[in-house]
Amino acid sequence: MYKITRKEELADNIFLMDVEAPRCASNCLPGQFVIVRIDEEGERIPLTICDYDREKGTITIVVQTIGASTKRMDELQENDEILDFVGPLGLPSDLCLEENLEETKKKEIVFIAGGLGTAPVYPQVKWLHEHGVEATVIMGSRTKDLLFYIDEMKAVAKEVYVTTDDGTYGFHGMGTDQLQALYDDGKHYDHCVAIGPMIMMKFVCKLTEKLGIHTIVSMNPIMVDGTGMCGACRLIVDGQVKFACVDGPEFDGHKVDFDLAMARMKQYATEEGRKKLAYEEGDTHHGGCGNCA
Repeated sequence: MYKITRKEELADNIFLMDVEAPRCASNCLPGQFVIVRIDEEGERIPLTICDYDREKGTITIVVQTIGASTKRMDELQENDEILDFVGPLGLPSDLCLEENLEETKKKEIVFIAGGLGTAPVYPQVKWLHEHGVEATVIMGSRTKDLLFYIDEMKAVAKEVYVTTDDGTYGFHGMGTDQLQALYDDGKHYDHCVAIGPMIMMKFVCKLTEKLGIHTIVSMNPIMVDGTGMCGACRLIVDGQVKFACVDGPEFDGHKVDFDLAMARMKQYATEEGRKKLAYEEGDTHHGGCGNCA
């Protein structure tokens, strides 16, 4: 069992938890994720690692209440326990690897976080800050009430630009609008990391391709099982079959087939759709188990 040491409401239907998971905390890096199951009847929920404290042995996760499982998770309080907390899973961000640090220091980096994408962006920016690399961050949300971690991000980023679709806070527009405005003002970046809803990442990639900015995206939004067994996060990257949970979650955004991935998400939402995809994709429907892909 894994004890919840802190619980905090961040925004409408968004909450934070610190969970005691010493082995995970001692081994994780930014970009990785965990699988959480609150009890025997709960489903497996893949969640990005938002922060970690190696000394305390805790992992910070940020959760948005969408379905029954996340709603039940929101009912847990400090000192309650979670049945399963498995991780770190997935590959860490290339930016946050010690062996890449000297090359990373040469880059002008901009992060674009959409909605809940702020959670996985924060640990990367924090790691970079701690290693002498200052990055720019664009944080976007539909409205002011859904924003979180603004002060935390400002403490570790070189510059933070906050945008809202409805203009209730900061720049009136989307993250792509803010990036274009920065370029119009003479700013320049050679590396972008975009994390957020699929449609947001698609349009960030369309813009950065035009601007000539190498772009990495996180395909966390399409993960379900987190081990490559369910086939939910199957996607095409540069013409090849990949799985977000075992090959990612980060990929070259200019090589991801977003239209196929988004169409597949809709189809995967129904039992009939899942069976149809499994039939059509055959042995490539699953990945990571060593037997079927």
